[in-house]
Amino acid sequence: MNVKQQGISGYWLKVIAVISMLIDHTSAVILEQIPGLENSAFLMRIIGRLAFPIYCFLLVEGFYHTRSRAKYAGRLFLFSLISEVPFDLAFSRRMWDFSSNNVFFTLLFGLLVIWGVEGIKQKFVEEVYGNKAAVIRLILTIVIVAAGGFLALLFCTDYDLSGIVTIFAIYKFYPQKVKGMGIGVFVLTLLASIIEAAAFLDMIPVYFYNGTRGKQMKYFFYIFYPAHLFLLAMIARAMGLWT
Repeated sequence: MNVKQQGISGYWLKVIAVISMLIDHTSAVILEQIPGLENSAFLMRIIGRLAFPIYCFLLVEGFYHTRSRAKYAGRLFLFSLISEVPFDLAFSRRMWDFSSNNVFFTLLFGLLVIWGVEGIKQKFVEEVYGNKAAVIRLILTIVIVAAGGFLALLFCTDYDLSGIVTIFAIYKFYPQKVKGMGIGVFVLTLLASIIEAAAFLDMIPVYFYNGTRGKQMKYFFYIFYPAHLFLLAMIARAMGLWT
């Protein structure tokens, strides 16, 4: 007999993130361009702060549970390329804008960072460095995180350095999920903007997260990102909001 687990699955975390992201981007792409809607737009941007930390949390979950980390990284890279034109159309009103790149790049660099840090936990570090292994691991961890942050800044990715450090913070405290989320949001607020503090509310759904995947709609959530950005860009253009 199947027993239904208490709490919410990863599917519902993704739903929360997607709804929050859609509200946020609708505000950024459309409402903020319309005079008189500034207060409504700002409120929607606050709600939108919930999305990114959940995606960071799910990235770490995926890192530990995926069958192939290489394929996982490959999917992120593929969708970072697919999403770039819709992202630029939505936020820059241009087909290509290399001054800002979409969040899939941030997630990809974050994945590479925690993959690298996980690698230096292996026994070969102790075998090579002996009693100095702990110090060497600390130095290598700093170097890897800094390298990931540098890449994010170099490529001007969404959330750039603050996003990389947030992913690392959540990873560092895994499997203490709620604590990791709280520290991740604190880091994001410290490095990005005080408005990111709204994402402390993410600790509530993460608390109720039961560790299961739930409904299998993996590619829907990947495709939704470029699709909704393209749609919002076309709506903004149709409304004459492009300048």
